[in-house]
Amino acid sequence: MFPIVEKKRLNDAVVWVKLKAPLIARKVQAGQFIMFRLDEFGERVPLTVADYDREAGTITLIFQIVGESTRQFATLEEGDSILDLVGPLGMPTEIPEGTKSACVIGGGVGCAIAYPQAKQLHAKGIAVDTIAGFRSKDIVILEDEFRSCSDNLYLCTDDGSYGTKGFVTNVLQQQLESGKKYDVVIAIGPVPMMKFVCQTTKPYDLPTIVSLNPIMVDGTGMCGGCRVTVGGKIRYACVDGPDFDGHQVDFEELMRRNGTYREQEQHVCRLHREGGAQ
Repeated sequence: MFPIVEKKRLNDAVVWVKLKAPLIARKVQAGQFIMFRLDEFGERVPLTVADYDREAGTITLIFQIVGESTRQFATLEEGDSILDLVGPLGMPTEIPEGTKSACVIGGGVGCAIAYPQAKQLHAKGIAVDTIAGFRSKDIVILEDEFRSCSDNLYLCTDDGSYGTKGFVTNVLQQQLESGKKYDVVIAIGPVPMMKFVCQTTKPYDLPTIVSLNPIMVDGTGMCGGCRVTVGGKIRYACVDGPDFDGHQVDFEELMRRNGTYREQEQHVCRLHREGGAQ
């Protein structure tokens, strides 16, 4: 069992939890993820580790409430426990050798994954610009955390209610056109966002790392559900990634595959609500 030692709501739909998991905390690195299962009846759900404390033996997870498992997870409080945590899984992020300046880009809840990247780069003495994008001011998360590990933080919202109005790609394009030099860009967020970031950086031959989130069942490479095409070859996000060269990713295929179960994902179970089978 893995106890929750701290919990808070970042906004109406995003939850931050710190769990006691000393073995995972001892080994996890930026870019890696875990699979959680709430109880013996629960599904396996992947979440990237947003932060960790090796000395305290804790890891931090940040998740958006999008289905039954995350809805149930969000109801747990400090002192409650979950049954399973498997990890660290996946490959740690590899920063190109000689990197002196980086741009970290996060979109929405993808900022939870972008944050450990910015923190890791900052700890290594690398200059970090962070661009964080959200639909509106009321769902902005981790602003203070990003400020603590960024040389420059650019916040933008689709509706202009906070920071710069527009998309993260608008800010990135402005930076590049102004002559700003980066050795690498790390982009994490919705697939369309990552796709357009890569389209923005490609004319500059600017190395761009993306963290992919395809459908995943076991997290160990056995099911094949998380396969993606990178550089014309099949790769598995859970064991070969989740980080890949964004300029080599087939984003169109990834978006089609991510929509495979969209109809089933909209299904609402009424068994418990209507007093059916328990």
